[in-house]
Amino acid sequence: MSPNIGAPGTDLSRRDFAKATGTVGIASLAGCATGYQGTANRQPASQSTANDLPLAGAPEVVDVTEQDNQVTLRSVTSKLPVHPGEKMGGPVELPQVWAFQADDRTPSVPGPIIRTTEGEDIEVTLDNTDASMPHTLHFHGVRKTWENDGVPTTTGITVMPGEEHTYQIPANVPGTHLYHCHYQTHRHIDMGMYGIFRVDPEGYEPADTEVFMTLKDWDSRLNRQIAGEDVSYSPRQRNPDVFTINGRSAPRTLHPEDGSPVIVSQGDTVRIHLANNGYMNHPMHTHNHRFRVVEKDGAPVPDAAQHEQDIVDVAPAQRRTIEFEADADPGIYLMHCHKVSHAMNGNSYPGGMVGAIVYEEVMDSAIFADLMNYAGYEG
Repeated sequence: MSPNIGAPGTDLSRRDFAKATGTVGIASLAGCATGYQGTANRQPASQSTANDLPLAGAPEVVDVTEQDNQVTLRSVTSKLPVHPGEKMGGPVELPQVWAFQADDRTPSVPGPIIRTTEGEDIEVTLDNTDASMPHTLHFHGVRKTWENDGVPTTTGITVMPGEEHTYQIPANVPGTHLYHCHYQTHRHIDMGMYGIFRVDPEGYEPADTEVFMTLKDWDSRLNRQIAGEDVSYSPRQRNPDVFTINGRSAPRTLHPEDGSPVIVSQGDTVRIHLANNGYMNHPMHTHNHRFRVVEKDGAPVPDAAQHEQDIVDVAPAQRRTIEFEADADPGIYLMHCHKVSHAMNGNSYPGGMVGAIVYEEVMDSAIFADLMNYAGYEG
């Protein structure tokens, strides 16, 4: 029998893997090291080019309570326009990612923000019928039965190509959580298979402005290798060179449609849900605004433990919900990772993991118009 390169409970041999991904020789012997194609659009890399692939969009909020507590996710091989402009170190593009698509919405990296309410248990179907490789879904935070944990090695459940599987996910722990593929996790997350799972507590009161931000560091050699480029990559020698907020780097982060600027009005209560789906810590700093951390990893922080601060470190897989009042002099204020090398596009500064708090009162200013020009926004 051919050696198994997948996980206990699967029958994916090296030969099957090579057949599914269009790789041979060293690639097949390397197991998950090269050649993976998500749903491949749905072709092996040898039969497709980056120009054939759709662009992964910005993540959308999917309120599953509005669709009978059900959602279907599938992986779509795409490319990620991190910063398509030619200024500020651009263009920056990941030539291949595996984007999550919710139902018939636009595939995105990060994946869609799956939102529900405490007590509204949901069904998440992983549709792998058009795929060329195995996937699973693992949800952080909530308490679930063993078989719904999404780890192939411990549950024996792997969603193989041509199959689909429905996970029963109870909404029993309010807060901001994560989800991701747990098959060959070290690569599938790095190829874009991750997102936010939000469970609002009963009686939840939204803020005036509420934003979800997923932080991610990337070693683009992996994406380039899987897209067919002749580059060397090892997860043991990972060297991130692209840094994103919601799949975009500055100045694209400021794009009002494709990015995620925090647009506020004077006096607003602002709530930002930060999630780190990367592999590095990111100390996030807000200019001219001091905030309180009101949730940690989905758990509310008691009032007595809250204090004002202007930087919060978010470690891999951690979530931090911060809250502040938009009471500064109306203007444009950065919000960025304070590892300054993460606020760059290649050797160009600024870029990378840089966003902004933008007051509506200044959105008709010449300075904001210049920023939008840099971000590629027309109109």
